[in-house]
Amino acid sequence: MQSNWRTPVIVILAGALIVNFSMGIRHGMGLFLTPMTGEVNMSREAFSFAIAIQNICWGLSSPFLGMFADRYGAGRTIAITCVLYAVGLIGMELSTTPLMLALTGGVIIGIAQGGCTIAVVSGVVGRAVAPGQRQQALAISGALGACGQFYLTPLLQWVIGDFGWQASLMCAAALMLAVAPVSIALTEPGRAGAGAASQSAGAAVREALGERGFILLCMGYFVCGLQVVFIGVHLPAYLRDQGMSANTGVTALALIAIGNIVGTYWWGMQGARFPRRYLLSTIYLLRAVVILAFLAAPLVPASVYVFALAIGTLWLSTVPLTNGLVAHIFGVNYLSMLAGVVFLAHQVGSFLGAWMGGYLFDRTGSYTVAWLIAAAFGVFAALIHLPIREEPVKRLGGTPA
Repeated sequence: MQSNWRTPVIVILAGALIVNFSMGIRHGMGLFLTPMTGEVNMSREAFSFAIAIQNICWGLSSPFLGMFADRYGAGRTIAITCVLYAVGLIGMELSTTPLMLALTGGVIIGIAQGGCTIAVVSGVVGRAVAPGQRQQALAISGALGACGQFYLTPLLQWVIGDFGWQASLMCAAALMLAVAPVSIALTEPGRAGAGAASQSAGAAVREALGERGFILLCMGYFVCGLQVVFIGVHLPAYLRDQGMSANTGVTALALIAIGNIVGTYWWGMQGARFPRRYLLSTIYLLRAVVILAFLAAPLVPASVYVFALAIGTLWLSTVPLTNGLVAHIFGVNYLSMLAGVVFLAHQVGSFLGAWMGGYLFDRTGSYTVAWLIAAAFGVFAALIHLPIREEPVKRLGGTPA
């Protein structure tokens, strides 16, 4: 399905670069909360609601864009949505009301993210390598893709500090336009109709939804979305409320990014050695422990940085394990689509995490309740992964996926 130059290494590197920009910008959204709400005179709840809309639209679009990528190759899906992402960022810069922000930073960017982030890229990577190397390839792709948060978050904050938040959004839009041509490496020539030859998209979704393990993965991913988006969007504002500088929040996000690179790679690689369900349970339990320890410790820059590194190693480490499980159980023909279905649950949690933080802060004047809710969900997610069966589904005639 690939031309000679589209080797697995090229596919992994091209996919990682696209995810660098799309996810790196996404993780920097929290940097715009304080300056934008202050200058445009919006409440934190209004900004949080727009980011919540972004996350739910991201989730809703992911299965459909993933299905299109699975059927016809991912290149055109990624290219179009990179351009759409840039349009949304420009529109976000022009927004003067909560409704405009919800439509641009929420709906448009959210739909765009459904086609140029992890789910679609994971499908291409999963098909580009042999089954025996798939988990390792997903781990490497995830770790390289996580690098964007490390260098884009400080870049966006530097532009905000020196030139304003408007210029920072325009810079982000330019980056998305610049990376769009890279999608040619992910076009998968000859892919058109390949998935439908063995199973229809509808049959693949019905098969997945009929498996208890898939539902449990969706529930776990819901928790993942709630936790990481709440922290990513509201941690900088939480630290500013406690009298810390903006640089402390930026440094914390950068340290989360460093931990994320290491953690995504390490946990993803462990998925080739140990049952993925146990690894996922451990990750969610450790998240709860880290959050509670952060609340209990004195809030000083050192404790913030320790927390950031620790939570960073658990940040997107769920992604290669979850997508690896989906590929192992259901095969790779519709991996982008099924990863998108699981990701929809993630984004429902993201919606709640982004909105919950702003809502509870505006009602209580504090983020404490939101932090405790995030920790409690971690324990819940740790428990529900334990019953998942890691066996390929048997299809008509007893053939495994």
